[in-house]
Amino acid sequence: MTGPTEVLDCLGQRCPLPVIALARRLPELPVGAVLRVLADDPAAAVDIPAWCRMRGQEFVGRVSPTSYDVRRER
Repeated sequence: MTGPTEVLDCLGQRCPLPVIALARRLPELPVGAVLRVLADDPAAAVDIPAWCRMRGQEFVGRVSPTSYDVRRER
C-alpha cells in the first residue's frame, strides 16, 4: 500500500476549518489521489467522513487519532 499523495496539516484548527481546507484542496488533486488530513479537533472524526459522504468522495479511514485519509473520486 502506498502513502498519501499529499498531507494537509490542520492541527490546532477548530471545526469547521479542517473540512473547509479539505474542500478547497481536494479538487486541486488528480482523481484517485489520497489526501491525508491532520486534524486534532475531536469534531473532525465525525465531520470528515460526513463531508465525504455528502460530496461523493471516499473516506479511506482514520490512520491515527489525528489523521484521516480521503481519496478523490471525481
